Amino acid sequence: MATPEFHVFLSHGLESGPGGTKVQALKAEAETFPGVTAIAVDHRSTKDPAERLTQMREAITEAGAAPERTILAGSSMGGWVCARTSAETPVLGCFLLAPALAMSAYPQSSPRIQARHTQIIHGWDDDVVLPMPVIELAREQKLPLLVLPDGHRLENSLARLVIEFRGFMTDCLSDA
Repeated sequence: MATPEFHVFLSHGLESGPGGTKVQALKAEAETFPGVTAIAVDHRSTKDPAERLTQMREAITEAGAAPERTILAGSSMGGWVCARTSAETPVLGCFLLAPALAMSAYPQSSPRIQARHTQIIHGWDDDVVLPMPVIELAREQKLPLLVLPDGHRLENSLARLVIEFRGFMTDCLSDA
């Protein structure tokens, strides 16, 4: 019996790229799971949130990914892209790092996340996306949230992020 195919789409932040440290670490971790194809979406052509959302939709369509076997992972603006995507199309998983949620500059910045599994990780010292509005959004939607002693880039927590992502992937794939 063939292993079912799962897709992981990774969405980077505003000033980063698909080759960024976090995206590449999570992509490498996703690829350790059998039957998983991981795609780092390249959003560098635009800084517009709505255009990046369109790019994510197109990447999912191009890959022929089934929502019930799709996991989204994003950081900062990429977290907003993943959250908005999951609000439109319920997916298997949504893993969000310092997501740009509850910010007035982003359209529909407090989406109702509809993934079967969600994990938000934020930094207490984040001065780009303040933690309290994200904490409140997580509380309102009853979403799992881990807040770490780190800043917006979560650069001091990379090993922890990979460990958390491995557990998240394991939970998602065992529930699919």
